[in-house]
Amino acid sequence: MSKKLIVDIETIGCDFDAMDEMSKEYILKYADTEEEIQEAKEGLSFSPLTGEIVAIGMLNPDTDKGAVYYQSPEIKQEALEEEGIEYTAGTEAEILEKFWETVKHYRTIITFNGRGFDAPYLLIRSAVHKIPPTKDLMPYRYSADSHIDLLDHLTFYGSVRRKFSLHMWCRAFGIKSPKEEGVTGHEVADLFKQQEHLKIAKYCVGDLYATKELFEYWDKYIRMGK
Repeated sequence: MSKKLIVDIETIGCDFDAMDEMSKEYILKYADTEEEIQEAKEGLSFSPLTGEIVAIGMLNPDTDKGAVYYQSPEIKQEALEEEGIEYTAGTEAEILEKFWETVKHYRTIITFNGRGFDAPYLLIRSAVHKIPPTKDLMPYRYSADSHIDLLDHLTFYGSVRRKFSLHMWCRAFGIKSPKEEGVTGHEVADLFKQQEHLKIAKYCVGDLYATKELFEYWDKYIRMGK
């Protein structure tokens, strides 16, 4: 079994106008102003109940080889390999199946906020498609064996009040932030509408490499009890 795998996902929200009336009412329950309504609609991507996964990125930090499985519903995309990263398109169900087939071969996954976002999202969206998991993504929290959530470790399991973003942690430690390349997570939904599916996949790769460097920094300068 291989040792470590960095994981990151990109998500979009569902079409608010296509939701049933009860769901719409629930989403807008505490939204009174136009700004709050817009914010509530834009926040649909944060939950697997109101969003979906459009890209799943994986990187082996020891070999710098990896893959991104991504959605491209309107445009047929041929498989592509660039700089050790394989890009493969499919439906959400197909990319989830590929993810579970890959991740089962690794002992430890490494994420940034994976326990708070990526892992639950992957598990719930898989359940929606009736795809069983092949690995426990939410193991014992206070361990650095099966799942290393760097945000959890860098904030000492919530002891630090402000958590901050991947971009902020990268800047603090002199790591190049993928957010400086002109694309941010807030733009993923618009890029998906514009059918820029491969651009989303490549943006995901930037997060993978930043997470790798952040892991190496944490492992060298902060980690205890190795």
